[in-house]
Amino acid sequence: MRGIVSWQERARCRDLDVELFYPSSDSESLNQRHMRETAAKAVCGGCPVQAECLAWALAAGERFGVWGGKSERERQIMAGNRRSMRQRVGAR
Repeated sequence: MRGIVSWQERARCRDLDVELFYPSSDSESLNQRHMRETAAKAVCGGCPVQAECLAWALAAGERFGVWGGKSERERQIMAGNRRSMRQRVGAR
């Protein structure tokens, strides 16, 4: 188990059920997923460490759950955009 990072101690989600941020089963419907992610993002929206959480998830390559107000797919897009930008800058 990973140790707690300092920003995690101040996170709004710290004492909430993790099922809000991760699917409880593989059989989660698209509607259930949307509702769960919307609720999780609402928690993230008012979190004082949202930026740190998102930065950590992107740096760690976190593949599952809502982190820093972003879903798995949203983080994949962000990570792809960051890689693409680095490649364009490096090509100059």
